[in-house]
Amino acid sequence: MNRKVGMLWVLLVTLGFWPGPADAATVSKKTAPPKTSASVETVQRYVTAMAAGDKVAAGKLDFACAYRLADGPAAGRAFPPDTDPLYSACWEPIAKVHAAVIQQTDQGVDTLWPGKGSLVVLGENLTRYPPSLFVMDTLGASPPAGGLAVDLLNSTPIHSASFRLTENGPVVTAPATLVRLSVGYKDPLSSPAAYAPGSYKWTNTTKRLQRRALKAVTVKWIVLSGLKKLGFPADQAVLNLPVKDASDTTQAIPFTAEAGGYEPDSSRWWMPDDAPGVLIAAVGRAAQFPEIRDRVGMLNRVLIIDPSQVEALTLLSRDLYQALLRVAANTHTVAVSEPTLAMVFNELYWNTYAQTTRWDLVLGMEMGGLSQPTAADFLYRMIPAMRQLEKVRPQDLENRLHLGNAYRWNMDQLAAIAMHETLLKEVPAQRAAVRARVLNELAWSRIAKVAWNRTFEDPGILQAYKEAEEAFQLTDTPLDKFVATYTMAYSQLFMPKRDNRLIFERLTEAKALYLALPGASPDSWKYLLSHESLKIVLDADPIFEPLLANSQ
Repeated sequence: MNRKVGMLWVLLVTLGFWPGPADAATVSKKTAPPKTSASVETVQRYVTAMAAGDKVAAGKLDFACAYRLADGPAAGRAFPPDTDPLYSACWEPIAKVHAAVIQQTDQGVDTLWPGKGSLVVLGENLTRYPPSLFVMDTLGASPPAGGLAVDLLNSTPIHSASFRLTENGPVVTAPATLVRLSVGYKDPLSSPAAYAPGSYKWTNTTKRLQRRALKAVTVKWIVLSGLKKLGFPADQAVLNLPVKDASDTTQAIPFTAEAGGYEPDSSRWWMPDDAPGVLIAAVGRAAQFPEIRDRVGMLNRVLIIDPSQVEALTLLSRDLYQALLRVAANTHTVAVSEPTLAMVFNELYWNTYAQTTRWDLVLGMEMGGLSQPTAADFLYRMIPAMRQLEKVRPQDLENRLHLGNAYRWNMDQLAAIAMHETLLKEVPAQRAAVRARVLNELAWSRIAKVAWNRTFEDPGILQAYKEAEEAFQLTDTPLDKFVATYTMAYSQLFMPKRDNRLIFERLTEAKALYLALPGASPDSWKYLLSHESLKIVLDADPIFEPLLANSQ
């Protein structure tokens, strides 16, 4: 048997590619003795057929399909013509098993490229899958599959398989050979996704995101021989799916000493250094996609291979932040034509909304049974991406500023305050405009802490007013001056001794500053006065009647 195994390598050298589509399944060239065994050749042809989705070729090599034609120890009849419906019938149970691991539901912001209908997602226990799943056409030849690279590791005879040809017939046996193949996935962007070892915990109810991209696995194949004398149409066949499982009968068909499929602990994963150029190109490609689902899916794919890929983290964080602001715009439906003002307007929306009902910021797509990602989905996916970007590129102040905002909207007020305080310490005094922005955001983070917890004795609210006041003095930018003035007015709502006269003065100043901005309108200003906490105070005191009347 050793001589037969050794002879395989010459065939590998001379072939280079197995029969079938060139990119579906290729075999590495290695120095080898001059011959291969019939069992190895059978597996090679079976893998090629599976990777190409060739129902006829696969059916003629599949034990479960050939078993349908076995009619006893007499000379078996030949396979029917290629047009016979038998091959489609034999392919159906295999296709059903394969389809079970192809992502068929929309995963929203957790999607991975190539996405719904093409992404192969494997569960925690890879040993429960039949061997054909690791070489199916979705991975081998069907676009956007990147093809397979298949290497023979070794083959060895094992105990004979046993089975009955009829329900009450005698038990027959057939020699069996175990063939081990290394199956590699050429494209890191379309390879199967699986959970990293140790990422699954039975007691953990949180969402698991520790997915990784498979680069290669070892797959075991069982080949049965001497079948013609038992009435089969071919002498050899590959055992993929059993005809009957042991759970259905007292005797499995066939019964083998070993099972085919994934070899435990044989997974190898795509790593950052394996294809850095491919990952950089993928980020550039993602930036061109018009749909955010496609962009996020490609970026998620890059990040499960290289979690510290700066370009992917930057683009993903920016896209999700903008998506969250678009949700605000679609919710309040107030037209703000100038992009920079619209961004600030929508940030103010989430600042005030996060302190009240918060429903949109807690209900995820999956929880609500919705067909579109929600604000909560964008927020929850955005925060870990921004955190990672902060680690690998701390000099990106815009990202850290937005991360502080995201903490605030997620009601993680202490983290928001800490982030903005740290930024304030790092920004030099000569960068007055940047310091003003940070001061305004820090003030809102302090307001959020007091407003949500209703701790009106918290000295942080006084500090918030002073920080917004300092921001007003530092900046010459009209937009930031407006934000500072509006923030001072809003902070007064939660003071231990609220000063309605001061709120009126600050809102009057804020109105003048706001309406002078490009893209501002009386309608959008009126909306800024309608936020719940502010509106309650304005409606309760006649002092605000002139302000409200003018806004009408």
